[in-house]
Amino acid sequence: MCLAIPGRVEEVFEENGLKMGKVNFGGIVKRVCLDFVPEIEVSDYAIVHVGFAIERVDQETAERTLEVFRQMGVLEEELADGEEAVLMAAARTASNCPDGSCAAASQQQGGSASRQVSESVGQQVGVAERS
Repeated sequence: MCLAIPGRVEEVFEENGLKMGKVNFGGIVKRVCLDFVPEIEVSDYAIVHVGFAIERVDQETAERTLEVFRQMGVLEEELADGEEAVLMAAARTASNCPDGSCAAASQQQGGSASRQVSESVGQQVGVAERS
């Protein structure tokens, strides 16, 4: 996933001619480029996407959005770095239904769809082995 996440600007500084800052995303602090939002100041909130502040937002909107991301369980994964992000993504179960409704429907059907796929693959493998 690649979300734009709101955070609170804690520090502003210049680095290599760019306006940079440290931004707090609900307890996780990251270094962010603030150059696209030149009016941003310490204690302001910004929407940050892939390390770049892209818009200034009010505190209420930022906090409400962070809470929704926490409830969805995506905040920590989205803010993870390198190997940690890969491990978190690998541990996450792939689903088209984040609310779990797909799993419930599959259990009600007794897993017949997955059994049919397995049988079909088995038959294809058997044909290939005989050839």
